[in-house]
Amino acid sequence: MSSIMSPEELLKILSQAARLKTTMRHCYTEADRKESVADHSWRIALMAMLMTGIPEYRDLDMNKVIRMCLIHDLGESFTGDIPTFEKTDSDATTEDELFHRWVDSFPEPQRTEWMCLLDEMEALETKEARLYKALDKIEAIISHNESNIDTWLPLEYDLQFTYGQENMKFSGYMTELRTAVDDWSREKIENEI
Repeated sequence: MSSIMSPEELLKILSQAARLKTTMRHCYTEADRKESVADHSWRIALMAMLMTGIPEYRDLDMNKVIRMCLIHDLGESFTGDIPTFEKTDSDATTEDELFHRWVDSFPEPQRTEWMCLLDEMEALETKEARLYKALDKIEAIISHNESNIDTWLPLEYDLQFTYGQENMKFSGYMTELRTAVDDWSREKIENEI
């Protein structure tokens, strides 16, 4: 038997999620403005929506992919964002535990839906989960290309070409997109723009 989420429960969840609007990521979107986790999550959800017409993804549940994109970094509303090159296994475990504990406090049916999504995202066995993960990785690379190269750390010149590479291989379209983004990265580095 499911219950209806009360307005107070909804507001409590939204208040926690709102922290992503002011949780900054490593990348800059423009001079003096860092990207927020909410910026990143919104854009990968938009990317998933834009891909609904691509024949390769015709059989995927793109609404599920969009939902995965929207919730994937909500654990960072508790821990903050830690760049991939600094994040330890312990950091990831803490973030996952806090996120799962929070979702476990949700009313039904939201708790079950979110837990199922989180399990599927973690397993990376479905095409939907693999697409969400590929979008998560490629968006970070795109964001770095959009930022001023003066904000890049020395290690990011190599990371730009290796980060998430394995996550693209399941899909012809994602492989093609990755090639285009890599070409853009090369041009940016060569011209230092």
